[in-house]
Amino acid sequence: MKKITLIKIQGCPYCAAAFKAIDELKKIFPAAEIDIVDENLEPSRAEKFTDYYYVPTMYVDGEKIYEAHPGESYDECFTNVKKVFEVAQ
Repeated sequence: MKKITLIKIQGCPYCAAAFKAIDELKKIFPAAEIDIVDENLEPSRAEKFTDYYYVPTMYVDGEKIYEAHPGESYDECFTNVKKVFEVAQ
C-alpha cells in the first residue's frame, strides 16, 4: 500500500471518529500503515502540509484525499477514511 499520513490534534472529536473508522477499516485493509502527525506535538512535521485547515486531514503519498469539516457525521467520516484506504491500495 501507498503511504498514508494523518494530521491530527489531541482531543479533537473528529480525529476520534477517524480513528474509530480506521480501527474498523484495518480489518478490511490489514496492510495499511498510517504515519500519524500530531499538529501540536510535531509542528515542524505538520507545517510541511500547507493545504489543510481542519483535522483530521489524510494524505496518500503527499496528496490530500480527505479533510474533515465542522459538523461532519461519523458516517461521512467513515466514507471518507475508506476512500483514503482505497486510494492507498
